[in-house]
Amino acid sequence: MPDHAVRTFELCHELGIPQDVKLLNALLLSCVFAEDYKEVTRIYRDFPKIYGIEPNLDTYNCALKSLSESGSTSSAYSVLAEMERRRIKPDGNTFGHLLSGFYSEERFEDVGNVINLMEKHGFQPGLDTYNVRIRSLCKLKKSMEAEALLDGMLGRGIKPNAVTFCHLILGFCKEGNLEKGKKMFEKMVERGFEPDCNCYYTLVYYLCTGGDFESALRFAKESIEKNWVPNFATMRLLVDGLVSIGKVAEARQLIGQMKEKFTVNQHRWSEVEEGLPQ
Repeated sequence: MPDHAVRTFELCHELGIPQDVKLLNALLLSCVFAEDYKEVTRIYRDFPKIYGIEPNLDTYNCALKSLSESGSTSSAYSVLAEMERRRIKPDGNTFGHLLSGFYSEERFEDVGNVINLMEKHGFQPGLDTYNVRIRSLCKLKKSMEAEALLDGMLGRGIKPNAVTFCHLILGFCKEGNLEKGKKMFEKMVERGFEPDCNCYYTLVYYLCTGGDFESALRFAKESIEKNWVPNFATMRLLVDGLVSIGKVAEARQLIGQMKEKFTVNQHRWSEVEEGLPQ
C-alpha cells in the first residue's frame, strides 16, 4: 500500500538509511504501480523540498508516467519546463510517456508537439518510440493508421520487432478485421520474427469469437506444439465452435492433444469430451 511505503520512507532516516533521490524514485514508482496518482503528485511536489532531495531524470519520468496514466498529460508541460530549468535532458522514456498519454487522450496536436520536441533535442524517433505510437493508435482502434506508421518506419530504415507486430495483430483483431490480423501474423513470420504466446492467444480468441474456427484451430495447434495453450475458456470456445460446424473429430483430437501435453484442466476436458456428439 502507498501509505505503508510513505511511512517506510519517512522512517528511513531513523534507521540510518539515506533519504536520497533513489529512494524517492522508488517511492514514486510504488505509487504509480498502485495507481495512486494523487499521492504521486503530492510526493513529487513536496518531498524534494521537505527532504532536500535534488530530482533527477528518473524522478521526472515517474511524474510523467503518472500524468500519462491518469489522463492528465496536459500537466506534463510544467514538468518539462522544470526539467529545462534544471537542464535535465529528456530521454526515450520521457517522450514515450508523453506520446502514450496524449494518444490515449486523443490530443493529436500535442502528439505533434512531442515529435517536434524530440527533434529539437536531437532525438531521432527509434523503434521504441514507434512501438509506443503504434500501440497507442491500436488502442484507439486506429490500426490502419498504426500500419501506416509501420510503413513509415520501414521507409526510414527502422526495423520493427515482434512487439510491433503483436500490437498490430491485437489492434486489427479487436476491430474485427481478422483477415488483417492473420496477414500481420504472416508478415511477422516472413520477416523472421518469432511470435510469442500472446500472439497465438490473441488470434485463437478473436478468430473464435469471429466464427473462423478452422483458422483458430490452425493457430491453436501451432501454439500447442510450442507448449503454449490458451486458457480453458478460449479453448472451450474453439472446441464448441468446431462441433458447431460439424468437425467433431477435430474437436476430439484437440482435446486429446491438450490432455496429453498439459496436466492443467484434464478433469474438465474429460467432462467436455464425454459430452461430445458420437
